[in-house]
Amino acid sequence: MLEEDGATDADHLVGEEPGSPARQPGGERAWTAAVMEPVRWVRMLCRELGATFVAGVVLVYGLSQGFAGSFFRVASDYYWKDVQRVQPATVQFLSVFFFVPWVLKPLWGVMTDVFPIHGYRRRPYFLFSGILGTVSATIVAMATGLPVSSAVLCFVGISTAVAIADVTIDACIAKNSVDKPALAPDMQSLCAFSSSLGALIGYATSGMFVHHLGAQGALGVMAIPPAAVVFLGFFIYELKTYQHNAKEKVLNKVSGAVKGMVRTIKYPVVWKPSLYMFLSLALSISTHEGQFYWYTNKTPPNPGFSQEFVGLVHAIGAVASMVGVLIYHKYLKDYPFRSILFYAQLLYGVSGLLDLTFVLRWNLALGVPDAAFVTLEECVSRVVGRVRLMPMMVLSAKLCPPGAEGTFFALLMCIDSLGMLAAKAGGAAVLRALHVTRSDFGRLWLAVLLRNVLRLATLGAICLVPTADQTDVLVPRELLAASSPAAVADEEERLQLAKLTSHTDDV
Repeated sequence: MLEEDGATDADHLVGEEPGSPARQPGGERAWTAAVMEPVRWVRMLCRELGATFVAGVVLVYGLSQGFAGSFFRVASDYYWKDVQRVQPATVQFLSVFFFVPWVLKPLWGVMTDVFPIHGYRRRPYFLFSGILGTVSATIVAMATGLPVSSAVLCFVGISTAVAIADVTIDACIAKNSVDKPALAPDMQSLCAFSSSLGALIGYATSGMFVHHLGAQGALGVMAIPPAAVVFLGFFIYELKTYQHNAKEKVLNKVSGAVKGMVRTIKYPVVWKPSLYMFLSLALSISTHEGQFYWYTNKTPPNPGFSQEFVGLVHAIGAVASMVGVLIYHKYLKDYPFRSILFYAQLLYGVSGLLDLTFVLRWNLALGVPDAAFVTLEECVSRVVGRVRLMPMMVLSAKLCPPGAEGTFFALLMCIDSLGMLAAKAGGAAVLRALHVTRSDFGRLWLAVLLRNVLRLATLGAICLVPTADQTDVLVPRELLAASSPAAVADEEERLQLAKLTSHTDDV
């Protein structure tokens, strides 16, 4: 099979010595090595973690989250603005509902960990999420005169589909981060790079689709990623489990999972960084909808950007996001958590001043055109945002106890989602309090200024972050020494999960 041949080639390339005759001398040798380095890296991950695991990460993070998330962001903004014609503060408030499925990630985590369907714990949930997302996207794209409440329900369905697929892959990532801590930054780099590449494609095409098909028609493209997740449900490797007294075992595992989450979150090494990550997200209130309505408004002196240009700027930002991934992977993954998060948060607050400069139109006073300045601002914010986010993801994965990786990682992601939900709700309240509407943007700059001040205020909680290196084991020794109650309830299933996440195809 092709995958088996690829794994064999990976072994050969990874094990190749620097002085191998296959390498060319001089500049050609260095150029070839630079080009082949990403290929060797991906093949190493396939060899160490399993080809199906790597393929699942690329599909879920790259297509389902990266492409669909970026495409949805542009198309949905125009949908609310041009089709439903609602106020920016209202859109900001409605977007809170889209985060509800992510807040429920512990529920999805418990379901995928302890509720197998016909002996499978992963495949059925990929299938369900794919079908749900496909149906929801099709309805919102084809139904005419859709009420706001029905549109919100469809968008929640799309978000739920992505969240369920995400929690399944996250369980495998968390387990591998505990089993192979040295590869934890590499796994997050793979996730981030896949997401950024998918986002690049999504942003680059979104403006074109919105322009030619309209906002509602463009949302029909959102049915493609969940349809691919259905395919993932058929091909991903998973052993079928056979249970006796299944009902009793499920009840025991649910009880054990809940108790394990409560016991683990009580450790200071766990709840302190979790609190910091929540504050970092919640205090950065979102003013996105107000800014979107402002820079797409055609009335002078507003910028009046077109659909194609909005998509193009976001696409350039996706490239910048990949640059942020490379910067983290090459230069920052060996720094202690507290150091990198301190400087990343500081840059995050300072870079927000570019938004303020743009809204106040100071860029024109400096002689910088709107198009050039907004492109610069997008690139800087994406690089800084990615460098800030990746160590937090590594930290979250390293806090998960053995045997309950999926459930506890889902809990941590739920905390993060609550932070983003609070940021959306806080932004909506600020926009409404400052009377920022579809046509009145006089106080938008105050909302942006408040957002930046809160970002810098988060630095006061940096002491909650551990000083440990990103390759260190952070799970308390008591949890490492004893398996979780959920795992004890069914050791055979835990071993099968290990086979799933570490399997290299040998079809």
